[in-house]
Amino acid sequence: PKAGWGTRLVQGFIILASVLVVALFGALIAGASGYIYIAQRVPSPDELAKQSKNLFVSSQIYDRQGNLLYDLIDPQGGRRQIVPLNRVSRYVILATIDTEDAYFYKHPGFDPLALVRMVYYAVSEREFVSGGSTITQQVARNMILSEDERTERTLKRKIREIVLASEVSRRYSKDEILEIYLNMANYGNLAYGIQAAAQTYFHKDAADLTLAEASFLAGLPQSPATYDVLGGGREQALRRHHSVLSLMVEQKDITQAQADAAAAEIAAFQFKLPETSLQVPYPHFVAYVRELVEQQYGTEVYHTSLKIYTTLDPRLQKLAEDVAREKINDPALKDKHVTNAAVIALDARTGEILAMVGSVDFYNAEIQGQVNMATAARQPGSSIKPLTYMAAFEKGWTPSTLIWDVPVKFVNQYGQEYEPVNYDERFHGPVTVRSALANSYNVPAVKALDFVGLPTFLEAANKAGITTLTRPDYGLALTLGGGEVPLIEMAGLYQIFANEGRRIAPVAIKRVVRSDGEVMFDYQPPEGEPVFSPQHAYLISSILSDNDARLPMFGANSALKLSRPAAAKTGTTNDFRDNWTMGYTPELVVGVWVGNADNSPMKGTTGLSGAAPIWHDFLEKALEGQPASEFKRPAGIVEKEICAGTGTEPSQYCPSDRRRKEIYAEKQLPLPLEEDLHWPPCAAWGEQLVFVYPEDEFVKAWVASAPGQAWAAARGVKFVAQSECAAVSPAGPVLVSITQPAEGSAVSGLVQISGSVSGALDYYEAMYEGQQAGWISGPHFSAVDNNMLTVWDVSGLPGGEYILRLVAHAKSGEVTEVRVKVNVIR
Repeated sequence: PKAGWGTRLVQGFIILASVLVVALFGALIAGASGYIYIAQRVPSPDELAKQSKNLFVSSQIYDRQGNLLYDLIDPQGGRRQIVPLNRVSRYVILATIDTEDAYFYKHPGFDPLALVRMVYYAVSEREFVSGGSTITQQVARNMILSEDERTERTLKRKIREIVLASEVSRRYSKDEILEIYLNMANYGNLAYGIQAAAQTYFHKDAADLTLAEASFLAGLPQSPATYDVLGGGREQALRRHHSVLSLMVEQKDITQAQADAAAAEIAAFQFKLPETSLQVPYPHFVAYVRELVEQQYGTEVYHTSLKIYTTLDPRLQKLAEDVAREKINDPALKDKHVTNAAVIALDARTGEILAMVGSVDFYNAEIQGQVNMATAARQPGSSIKPLTYMAAFEKGWTPSTLIWDVPVKFVNQYGQEYEPVNYDERFHGPVTVRSALANSYNVPAVKALDFVGLPTFLEAANKAGITTLTRPDYGLALTLGGGEVPLIEMAGLYQIFANEGRRIAPVAIKRVVRSDGEVMFDYQPPEGEPVFSPQHAYLISSILSDNDARLPMFGANSALKLSRPAAAKTGTTNDFRDNWTMGYTPELVVGVWVGNADNSPMKGTTGLSGAAPIWHDFLEKALEGQPASEFKRPAGIVEKEICAGTGTEPSQYCPSDRRRKEIYAEKQLPLPLEEDLHWPPCAAWGEQLVFVYPEDEFVKAWVASAPGQAWAAARGVKFVAQSECAAVSPAGPVLVSITQPAEGSAVSGLVQISGSVSGALDYYEAMYEGQQAGWISGPHFSAVDNNMLTVWDVSGLPGGEYILRLVAHAKSGEVTEVRVKVNVIR
């Protein structure tokens, strides 16, 4: 008989349970077999005692020419002295366990929950996630696994590591494992093992370490280069110390009060290398590369033989060091409390770091020489201004956009007032963007940032690779250097200007090769990320390399002028704590910082007098013997005539000595001549007054816009009321004639127009009308006596009847026009 639904359901559960039991049993059998299989085929954990006496395999750092710079462990074995666990401070043991492996004394060598999580992601997500290893796993990995295997990031390697850790935990006591770990750990600065670390950082034995000292050291093995308190990682190391203390409080090994006291003790401690420290060439660059390698390959790099070829050019590095040291030791600077300098040199096209000088003397504690000022964030002063103007170009400004450099007051959202002033404590009236940036005027730069807007500026900075402008309370003074930026990131910004708007982040490593010859990394310079338009980048280069434009503030022969085309910008903070000179040629980007690492102020030293001489001499010597290169002009750049005083197309009243050429992105041209402020005397422009310069009798009158009136009055400019206009207006007719082409004649191609224009001439121009109408040429300001007036190209016009017009303007304002009818033939 057929079973009922209830019976069939029970049978189904029985079958399912049986299958699960069989599967679980099978998994257990497979797991046990796998464990035995792996355990039988790995090196015996008994090798630990032997291996602990010979822990290290070195990796080497080379310059770009293959010269050895540094061994990632001491070539003579590092500073390491084995100590038994009973000669280690109890605080070291507590801090290490709480930080690295809180359940060290309870688990079987690995964290079961971490194992489950790892298997889950490997199976369900098809993604291997290598979580934090226990102390026992770290010992097993670094002491037993082969050099190649320990760097693998695979599930298979992780399982082998866990099996080994289980075997190690079974055969060795927890104290023995912890002792091996503390003697093998890398604490940075060539300190391997807790005894070497205690002597390196605190000049005492491991047994004598206090809570503050022990907890500080316990945080270092996670990333020794990142937390290099003797290099540029002091802030990161202090934050890591806080994390370790928090973990100790969480595990109830210390109180919060003890944690606070320990944190304060280390924050006030002045770290310095022991006198026996091994001196290496280019220590700041080497430390920088070490951190990059650690970030890429983890701490395994200290136990794996790698050849790391860097971008450093030894000739340029030595040159940068020599020039910086020579200038800083100049008595003229020493008398002004100038003690330190940093230099960065990048390949403009590839982003490769060719030189990095973090200080003039790494081993001089008096100047805090171990702090890498090439990577430390400092206020850049006016050297950040080109980024403001770049953002303004992207919003429509041009090199000839007029800015009134006059007193101005800004009020922020909190009601606070801000009145920027220029470095020379003067105001310069109407200035173009070219003049404002070239001369580093502050007021126009603040107005430019006000036009751009802080959010847009910060977005541009972020796109340019600047990572440190993160405060929420920046104001318009940010364009004057009110934020902090590392020298290396400022060099990255200027690399974009030099590289036609494309960003290639600074690169320090060219190749990484394993001991078996496998190439793990090979840098191929990318095309670069387009951050700014090539046209706008070229405009910045044009302005920063325009020695004539910066004459008013810097003179004709400043340190910014090289024997070849070079763009340059200085920066000086208001309190003289930081001097900068940033700049580039088509080949090299060079940034220089001058100041004091302790942030104490210098005495009256500017970017021009402090940093620029280093920048100048380095670039001149670095490129000596190489042909000079011009900045490449991209497509889409056009040249237009403007009136220099107003930045617009010149009206007929713009004096000839104020006319010059300017360049533009082809879709952002100068304002039309109607915006020119030059007008005939007493010309009406709304209800505004007009004024004339005292030395000008007639024409060069200028309408005073509202922001310019106070500036004009202070400079002795005479204001003229409308009722007084007749007194300054000249009179007199202009005589005009056209002798060629003749009335009714046929014309084609290029037509020479001849005749005369004489009398009290202001200017004349030629135009035509007919089937089409257009402008031929002008304004022309010189009188012509029976000679060629202009040339008319009719080759592109449809055939037919046209009227040639010659219009002359007298200084009195009278207009005279002569017309000639011609026939254009094809």
